[in-house]
Amino acid sequence: MLKQLTIMVISTTLLIPSFSYASDNGNQTNQSFSKAKKMLEREIYTQVPKLTIYCQADFNKKKQITDHNGFTSTKHVKRQAKVEWEHVVPAENFGRNFSEWREGNSVCVNSKGKHFKGRRCAEKVNIPYRYMQADMYNLYPAIGAVNALRSNYNFASQVSAEKNQFGSCPIKINNKTVQPPNYAKGEIARAYLYMESVYPEYKIGRQKRELQAWDKQYPVTASECRRTQLIESLQGNENRVVKSACLDRGLW
Repeated sequence: MLKQLTIMVISTTLLIPSFSYASDNGNQTNQSFSKAKKMLEREIYTQVPKLTIYCQADFNKKKQITDHNGFTSTKHVKRQAKVEWEHVVPAENFGRNFSEWREGNSVCVNSKGKHFKGRRCAEKVNIPYRYMQADMYNLYPAIGAVNALRSNYNFASQVSAEKNQFGSCPIKINNKTVQPPNYAKGEIARAYLYMESVYPEYKIGRQKRELQAWDKQYPVTASECRRTQLIESLQGNENRVVKSACLDRGLW
């Protein structure tokens, strides 16, 4: 009898990790990417500095760049005047794990009867994808031209590129790889680590070790902690990657 009781206790203990993981969830309150952007504009970036992540350019409530902080580019010139909301972990990086992105779906048909796939189909059909796409912890303001040029490229510590590639903005992009400024590396790393921690559909891959190093080398700031607090109050779920670091530094 004692032996049977011991087995039952062990079995129950083994079930605990999978149960507790369910409480460490991502966004479960908002499926709309459009709504997420509006909340960031109207309720988050009215209480934290209005600065873009890669170039620290100022912008106003109308999403207009008021100071480019030295950023220049010969490409996507029309998109240099406005802020766009950048998925730090690109939508394609997690979206391609959904069959609708890769293969399409029977309901993904346009007005001409042609089937489509990719982001448009995943957004139309897949609810978990929509929650991931609208997760505000992964959305940051960026100059529109930088958002376009960054595309879905991976980040790296060193990129060989011409000096002053984008004026005095220290971002470098070459060979489908991006070297972000040092001041952005910590937040970038923690966005990736957060997304992997709460969404089973997403795995960082080979750049994880480098991102973990950035997380330690470039610690959280007061404004990053405040941004995280505000998003938690609106979106409802914790970002434990950032929150634990903020608590350790007395910034929560």
